[in-house]
Amino acid sequence: MEFFAISLLNGLSYGLLLFMLSSGLTLIFSMMGVLNFAHTSFYMLGAYFAYTISGVLGFWAALVIAPLLVFVLGALFERYSLRRVHKFGHVPELLVTFGLSYLILELVQLVWGRATVPYGLPSQLQGPLFTLFGTQFPKSRSFIMLLALLMLLSVWLLLTRTRIGLVIQAALTHPETVEALGHNVPRVFMLVFGGGAALAALAGVIGGNTYVTEPAMAGAVGSIVFVVVVVGGMGSLAGAFLASLLIGVLQTFAVAIDESLASGLQALGVTVTPSTFGYELLQLSVAQIAPILPYLFLVLILIFRPKGLLGKREG
Repeated sequence: MEFFAISLLNGLSYGLLLFMLSSGLTLIFSMMGVLNFAHTSFYMLGAYFAYTISGVLGFWAALVIAPLLVFVLGALFERYSLRRVHKFGHVPELLVTFGLSYLILELVQLVWGRATVPYGLPSQLQGPLFTLFGTQFPKSRSFIMLLALLMLLSVWLLLTRTRIGLVIQAALTHPETVEALGHNVPRVFMLVFGGGAALAALAGVIGGNTYVTEPAMAGAVGSIVFVVVVVGGMGSLAGAFLASLLIGVLQTFAVAIDESLASGLQALGVTVTPSTFGYELLQLSVAQIAPILPYLFLVLILIFRPKGLLGKREG
């Protein structure tokens, strides 16, 4: 019971961090049709900006200022770079965001170096929040969960209960009509791209000190974020939320299980010997194959439900 409860909480906190990352990418894709390869680079920038700002103004100021700075950078990139290649199709858009990710990586290494920076938790988030079955659950992970849920509520209210949200949703399906009504659709796209980058940066602010802040952090989560977006359904915010939780819980439970596949089969009454086909593979523990499970999940989703868990089907 202790293993299940703690693993579930850890999985939910990791999944909600993935959602904070993937939600911005989902919004950008649903609005603009752009798969932003530099999205996790904005996540990394959020962590590094927060590290620098927290050393001067403290963590709580960094929690607000770092995402705002990344919002400005994302909006400027869309206005002066991405918008110029938009008319040439999706391939140039992918290439320019791919190039941006390398540019950001090199700049981060030039400014902050190649080693891990000492971006630590503030005193208010250190230590356990509660003890469950003798195991402590840290405040930092609880804060990630709280902030992710508040962000989900805020985005939902923005899109469904405000005028700008209605304009954004209308621009998604009928951009010409929205422009004819006097709204500046390119500006809306710029704000959405900047907002998506800011959401990634917000995840970086709280993920950087909970886990680690280093130049490799963008690459470490880059592929898994795209898995979340595809599994949930391209452009579906609800799908991204569901997929994030499923993948977070799946991977966390798998990492915590140190039993081999062979022992599991033997527990089911299947005899496994060195002559059994794939014996070496069966000797691997579940924890060892945990990193590939999200990608296996992705393959199964693409086979049996190509539109994703909550993606809209045609027809």
